[in-house]
Amino acid sequence: MKNSPKYQALLVFLLSLNFGIVFFDRQALNALMPFVQPELGLTGTQVGLLAAGLSFSWAIAAFFVGRLSDSMGKRKILLVIATVAFSLCSFLSGIATSFLFLFAARLLMGVAEGGVMPISHAMVASEVNPERRGLAQGVAQNLGSNLLGSFAAPVVLVAFAQMFSWREAFYLAAIPGLISAALIWFMLEEPQMPAKEPAPKKTMGQTVTDFLAETGKALAVRNMWISVVVGVLMVGHFVTTWAFMPLFLVQQRGMDETSMSWLMGSLGIAAAIYSIVVSGLSDKIGRKPVMVFLPFLSVVGPLGVLLLDPAGFAGTGLFGLSNYALVLVPIFFIGWMVNGIFPIFMATIPSESFKPIHHATVLGLAMGSCEVLGGVFGPIVAGWINDGFGADSFLYLLMGLAVVSGFVSMGLRETAPAALRRKGITPEFA
Repeated sequence: MKNSPKYQALLVFLLSLNFGIVFFDRQALNALMPFVQPELGLTGTQVGLLAAGLSFSWAIAAFFVGRLSDSMGKRKILLVIATVAFSLCSFLSGIATSFLFLFAARLLMGVAEGGVMPISHAMVASEVNPERRGLAQGVAQNLGSNLLGSFAAPVVLVAFAQMFSWREAFYLAAIPGLISAALIWFMLEEPQMPAKEPAPKKTMGQTVTDFLAETGKALAVRNMWISVVVGVLMVGHFVTTWAFMPLFLVQQRGMDETSMSWLMGSLGIAAAIYSIVVSGLSDKIGRKPVMVFLPFLSVVGPLGVLLLDPAGFAGTGLFGLSNYALVLVPIFFIGWMVNGIFPIFMATIPSESFKPIHHATVLGLAMGSCEVLGGVFGPIVAGWINDGFGADSFLYLLMGLAVVSGFVSMGLRETAPAALRRKGITPEFA
């Protein structure tokens, strides 16, 4: 039955699975970069541009597809179309023969993938009980994306590339999305949209003007602009980590590809756990405490890579993985707890700060801003400083982004319903 606990669980599960497949496709290039970069002769700046290009088109799509779903009231069909489209784009990445070809394929993939999360979060916000909203949005955004995108992608695709080639690995990455689209189409219902007053038809210019006006009003809300600023910094941190860490570990730290894939995959396991633990914890103790503390904690990951000399951990250990990788696993596991706050600043806080009718629009604004600024400029800057100042320069950038995020989050106003009620405050938009 629609809106029953069982249906809500099914909804969150399928949306989490679908976004996991989105990230499986998105992370494919990062995991396969040690194979792709030598064959296509890519520079550090070009590696950054590939990550940035997808982030840019993803951001534009997040802005406008979220708004389109609000105005059309057809969220399920748009989600299915986007899922089929990004799956087909993975085939294009596999046949790329040059930087420009691959860059164009990633741009198209970003366009297809960008609207998936704003629509998904809007569906969760309208269908799931407010008391479980933080946990539900955390699972929808982080559980599948980390198990499939951050864990399965490097482990499975690197192994597949070693057996065949990186091109065949991209073909493999395209298949799950088609299956997910079918599951969503047949098993989920179209969410019921809040009633709207009839609006007069508007020209394209008026529509753009209204969109900019709504954006300005949204950013005037304190929690919204803080969420956007922290999102820009932390998405830059996330995209830069995945764009450059695999290459750095293999080419500069001498780690074999298999050990690298499992080490990077450990980030997925960590983030999958934290998607439940951190989001659920924020439902209990509040959004602000976790938003402030965890960015500071994330410094331990890049600091560990920077300070630990692989020469001191020669040889192999458990499962045949390098000892250096095994030492870094717990360090990465602790630092990556910060991934648990992503659905909080991208979705939970914005959705608790605005009326439901505006959810997809403000979520698209939050996610789009994070991607277009953090996801685009983060890896470009990292690639540029790596080319100019050394391959380890991006590690200092990661630490700087994290520290600034923690300080900015101190300005947040609490929105968690349970935390507010303990203070005798009634949530405004619960």
